[in-house]
Parts: sequence; C-alpha cells; structure tokens
Amino acid sequence: MPKELKAHIHAARICENEQVARGLWCLVFEAPELARDLEAGQFFTIAVASEPRQVVRIPLSFSAVDMASGTVETIYAVIGPGTEALSRMERGETTSVTGPCGNGWKVSSQIKRCLLVAGGIGITPLLSAATFLSRENIAFDAIIGARTADMLWGEEALSALGCETVLLATDDGTTNFQGTAADGFCELLKTETYDCILTCGPPAMLQAVAEIAAGANIACQASLERNMTCGFGACSTCAVQTKTGNKSACMDGPVFNAKEVVW
Repeated sequence: MPKELKAHIHAARICENEQVARGLWCLVFEAPELARDLEAGQFFTIAVASEPRQVVRIPLSFSAVDMASGTVETIYAVIGPGTEALSRMERGETTSVTGPCGNGWKVSSQIKRCLLVAGGIGITPLLSAATFLSRENIAFDAIIGARTADMLWGEEALSALGCETVLLATDDGTTNFQGTAADGFCELLKTETYDCILTCGPPAMLQAVAEIAAGANIACQASLERNMTCGFGACSTCAVQTKTGNKSACMDGPVFNAKEVVW
C-alpha cells in the first residue's frame, strides 16, 4: 500500500537570509500554509532556480515556525553549489517549497525529561523538538557539538525555550567541553538521568549516541541525514537499512527509533 503523501507545493517569499556562524545560515521565508502544517522533526524542500547545477530541490529541516507571521525558519549549512546559491537569495525574492515531508519526533506525554544531542547542522530539527517539549512542559537539556566554537549556533535559542542545561562540545576545546557531542552525552550521564534522547548529526556521532543510549536503557530517536533527492519516496537514494529491511528517510523518516537502525 503506497504511503499517503501529505506534501504540497507552496509559494515562498524570503524574509531573512543571513550568516549566523561559520558555514551556517538562517533562512526565514513566508509560506503560511506550510507553517501551519509542519510538525516537529519534519522537513521541506526548496527550489533554487539561480543555480543550474541544482536540478532538484534542496531538502532542509526546519528550526521554528511563526504562525502569526506565517513564516518558517531553517538553519542550514553551505556545503555545495546549491546551498551556496541559496545563501545568496535576498529579502523579497520568491521561490517555491514543498512540504510538509516525512515523519518527525514522537514524544509521549509520559516522558518527564529529554536530552537533545546535536552535531553540527543537526541543531536544526532539534530546535523544533525543543519548541514542542517546551509547549508540553517536558524538561530538557541539550548538547551542541561542532569542530570549533565559531561553528556553533543555537545556545541562546534553546535557553529561550527553557532548556535547563546547554553543554557546548568542541573537538578543539574552544568551549566549556572538549570532545564530541557523544562524549558530552557520556559526561552528562554521570550526574543526570533522562527518559528519552533525541539526536541529529553526522552518522558516526548518531551511532555513538545510539549505542550509549542503548547501554543506559534510554529510548533514543535519531533524525537521519540522507541524500533525499526527490523527497517523496520515488528515487530510493535515501535508503536507510533497518532491522526490518530498507526504508526511505524521506517517507519513513527522517526520524527513526535508533534501535531499529542498522548502524
């Protein structure tokens, strides 16, 4: 049975597009119907017509929505010609976006305390999770990891949402903790307890976080970054190997139960 496709094409107008950290940009665009329909952990795809090499839409997680203004915010990394062209789009320019796409975070109302573990651009979908947790009055801490301090973003946004502790982890030790986000997870577990782990970041970090969570018997959900070429399950380029067979990140994910993934 084919999965129901809930995504639609929406007109979008750029409201803000500026650099917020080394290699990271914050894009805010107006698309009221998409803002209304997005759920924490889902994603959208955006067209960048100015870059001929970017023949497909760029899939991006969202960090926040503003229902009053009908806007969607995303934090994205400039890593190739498509996202570089996206970073050059200016206020007032128009494009189209497709969404909402995929399945997001699933946090039970029985959960009392969560930990968000972000590596690099993995902060984006975790900010949407933080908004949900704050709205549901679920306590949470967070770890943000990057190679160096000037590549980190999100501490202030998390604190504004009620995050109790934000641990900044950097490979070079230019913050208050030297090591990976997974190392930071081990550090917090020395003194803290959690019912649920939500994580997004590089594959090696996700695997490490999943293994630590399993060892501590803590439920863990991972948002997987894959090459989601089409965004609606037709191209099979975003396959995720799970214990029950291959699944698509764009339709079955991007959020998966970490225990189900074959790392």
